[in-house]
Amino acid sequence: MIKAVVGANWGDEGKGKITDMLAKEADIIVRFQGGANAGHTIVNDYGKFALHTLPSGVFYNHTTSVIGNGVALNVPLVFKEIQDIVSKGVPTPKILISDRAQMVMSYHILFDQYEEERLGGKSFGSTKSGIAPFYSDKFAKIGFQVSELFDEEALKEKVAGICEKKNVMLEYLYHKPLLKPEEIFEELMSYKKMLEPYVCDVSLFLWNALKEGKEILLEGQLGSLKDPDHGIYPMVTSSSTLAGYGAVGAGVPPYEIKKIITVCKAYSSAVGAGAFVSEIFGDEADELRRRGGDGGEFGATTGRPRRMGWFDAVASKYGCRMQGTTDVAFTVLDVLGYLDEIPVCVGYDIDGKVTTDFPTTTLLEKAKPVYETLPGWKCDIRGIKKYEDLPENCRKYIEFVEEKIGFPITMISNGPGRDDIIYR
Repeated sequence: MIKAVVGANWGDEGKGKITDMLAKEADIIVRFQGGANAGHTIVNDYGKFALHTLPSGVFYNHTTSVIGNGVALNVPLVFKEIQDIVSKGVPTPKILISDRAQMVMSYHILFDQYEEERLGGKSFGSTKSGIAPFYSDKFAKIGFQVSELFDEEALKEKVAGICEKKNVMLEYLYHKPLLKPEEIFEELMSYKKMLEPYVCDVSLFLWNALKEGKEILLEGQLGSLKDPDHGIYPMVTSSSTLAGYGAVGAGVPPYEIKKIITVCKAYSSAVGAGAFVSEIFGDEADELRRRGGDGGEFGATTGRPRRMGWFDAVASKYGCRMQGTTDVAFTVLDVLGYLDEIPVCVGYDIDGKVTTDFPTTTLLEKAKPVYETLPGWKCDIRGIKKYEDLPENCRKYIEFVEEKIGFPITMISNGPGRDDIIYR
């Protein structure tokens, strides 16, 4: 059986923790899209970690961690990550990397930086990890698939052609140093050496695992609102963030995905530019940011302060619907314990009309939040293990959100640790 763990909003919902927790019962954890441009923060018995490409199941001895074909594979970063966790006492994880995954090249990162520089004030707030240039090349059919590393003659020819094309842009658009084919070829050969022991026909491996009745967990990056089709385009990522893409990005049959656990924060946060209707500013935002997450709301990859807002039921209802949610995991609820009252965005006022359906970007830019305010519970709820032991106002808040989004909240996270979880 396959379960997917995905985000309902802008990313940063706390998926890493939920995956790490569910991985206890899983045999295989697959990362199915995205690159090292966002991180999952995990707190467990080994310490605190920010993972970027490795699946969040690498902390268990019984699991196999798989990097699927849908991932933007930054080879040196993956290996640095493996070394980092092993150096902190984590047993060397079992890792498989899809022979159909494509690699982020050093020039993708450069092009990402050059383009943001060129756009100046109109930039997309990219993390400059090479993600957009990588996916552009993938779909323009000039990317490098892991399997291509094993045919050196064909590879040399391809490298020459790609350099010719890229150098035109480097010379005339960016006015930057040109690429040298022999250096790019060397880069690819160094990746081959690193990857060789891990390369695998992942879709076949997963197919056989399914036939043996193994439990597989798909781990997504970012959330529904960063999906290139269904998100806040163009302020989105370059790979689909939806559970439906899990079937493609891991190479598994869509009908095998039986559970879709959509992670949703008890308040909102976002990294990067784009419309964010329930955003708050000033002292109110600073206070929430400081208390939020584990050690504050700052990007796991970039360290950038996250943009903060109240819970957005319109965006979350939409985000859960697009994922095909079966279960909602509601995270960082403990953070809100300091508030006397808690606003929840229940509608968008667009040109004087209130809607509870999430609109396209042009309308979204005009939306003003419509709030309902709920009483706070004014105490620390960390350590509580049973739903009925939560303060009444806290339960009311959960039930209010559940009713507004229309999907069942079955897990509540009330702290950063692996065991800070309440099942409902």
